[in-house]
Amino acid sequence: HKQAVIALIIANTIWGAAPPIFKWSLQNIDPFTLAFLRYFFAMFLLLPFCFKALHVAKKDYLTVFLMSFFGITINISFFFLGLRLTDSINVPIIGSSASVFILLGSIFFLKEQPKLKVITGTLLSLLGVLTIILGPAWQGEFSQTQSSTTSILGNVLILIAVLGSVGHTRLLRPLSKNYNPITLTFWSFVIGALTFLPMTLVESQNGFLAGLNYQGVTGIAFGAILSSAVAYTLYNFALKHMVANEAGLFFYLDPVVTVLIAMP
Repeated sequence: HKQAVIALIIANTIWGAAPPIFKWSLQNIDPFTLAFLRYFFAMFLLLPFCFKALHVAKKDYLTVFLMSFFGITINISFFFLGLRLTDSINVPIIGSSASVFILLGSIFFLKEQPKLKVITGTLLSLLGVLTIILGPAWQGEFSQTQSSTTSILGNVLILIAVLGSVGHTRLLRPLSKNYNPITLTFWSFVIGALTFLPMTLVESQNGFLAGLNYQGVTGIAFGAILSSAVAYTLYNFALKHMVANEAGLFFYLDPVVTVLIAMP
């Protein structure tokens, strides 16, 4: 359990740094191209560590696919699209709502029994998340300005991304009992890369990686090595040794790290 706590601290520190770094990188590279390259390179980074344990039982094929589809395809697609329309600092605050949905899912589907203080803290956090999502409208006195509408749309897209990560956690928990965390992470990256490929081909019609500079390279390297290979493996390891509703609480670390990175 202590190792799982350390793993989640490291993973969420990395994911906390991700929004400002990716927002900066997306100024130079298209979103689906970045997503594809991130997982394409990450799966090769993990392959040497799991090539002897790649087997997945046929009965789990669909669950592994859905876990990857929600956790990578849905989550990252809406994450990158929303990141272009809202402040990077908003992203982890909205992302902390994952703990709300994970808590509800763990109660109704996993039959876990969370403590009262966990329920109370989670519901309070939901109020903060709603304030962030609707904040642009309140600040503009509910005016329909383009900037406020764009920010709200970006915030809603980030919320959809969060729901994808919740689906990932819900499906990963039972799988983690039977498989090595690196094995599940590897197959998630393979499926993620394949699902991003069609949109990458569409984006590449104007030239694949045309004008790529250090911003785009930084996004690809950070995404493949830290935000994907390292963070996902640590998160999958943690869920093998910790109940889902406790793991969700570590998302509250993300906003602190995001602010420290986003300011400079």
